[in-house]
Amino acid sequence: MNKIYLTVTDEFAEQRADKYISDNTELSRSFAEELLENGNCLVNGSKCKKNYRIKVGDVIEITLPDMEEPEILPENIPLDIVYEDSDLLVVNKPKGMVVHPAAGHYSGTLVNALMYHCKDSLSGINGVIRPGIVHRIDKDTSGLLIVAKNDTAHNGLAEQIKVHSFTRRYEAVVLGGIKENGTVNAPIARHKTDRKKMAVSPDGREAITHYEVIENYGKYTHLRLILETGRTHQIRVHMAYIGHPVAGDPVYGDGKPKWLEGQCLHAREIGFTHPITGKELFFTSPLPEYFEKMLKNIK
Repeated sequence: MNKIYLTVTDEFAEQRADKYISDNTELSRSFAEELLENGNCLVNGSKCKKNYRIKVGDVIEITLPDMEEPEILPENIPLDIVYEDSDLLVVNKPKGMVVHPAAGHYSGTLVNALMYHCKDSLSGINGVIRPGIVHRIDKDTSGLLIVAKNDTAHNGLAEQIKVHSFTRRYEAVVLGGIKENGTVNAPIARHKTDRKKMAVSPDGREAITHYEVIENYGKYTHLRLILETGRTHQIRVHMAYIGHPVAGDPVYGDGKPKWLEGQCLHAREIGFTHPITGKELFFTSPLPEYFEKMLKNIK
């Protein structure tokens, strides 16, 4: 079993234990709750409840259960691999592909394809459902993401994301005309009534999105977006929050234009330091056909 030790500092005092663990590790909040309930997470050597308010100096000991044999089956699904070595790979994910298995999507995912391609060479930090997955992009978002082949690479990449040294640039078409570059600095949390959605909330985690105007078409704007943080649905939530939802977004926008079949959002560029070699790597993905078609139609 793997163990993680955390010592609470001033800025986190009085935060709920489950939230603190989620914010300071790569574990989800629901998994943190489960660990606390099962006694796999101790505070100062004692079991505590998930809503315990942590104190300065508290030592939190997290025991991660041994990996189970994955029930997800490898599938021979073609992958667009932009870069690969013995520690990681960079994949260009197509629009419409789910990243990891979840209810309703236990096959045909990127993880199924990775398990076939990489065999046993995937990190196990995020559990049996998400082997190798360091970060994710939505089903209907296309573009680049990194996959870790071992835990050392995974930890190194996760640390870069945590300290915001990871470069992620997206392109999107949004509704309405935007004339100037700007920044959205608005915290994001789980929606209070619809648990499948995220929302801007004062109780949320810090979320910062910078945007640059590539072309303003009046009814639509082509944007470049730079993520300073990486919250779930961050770009989609932030753009809807300022009144310019991503075109085709059926959740945070109005879903128009209907022929788009999901949002017009592409993870175009990604840059990071190789966690093993220290080499600076940067990759660019060309705009996919659906995106080019959207631009042609609005021009």
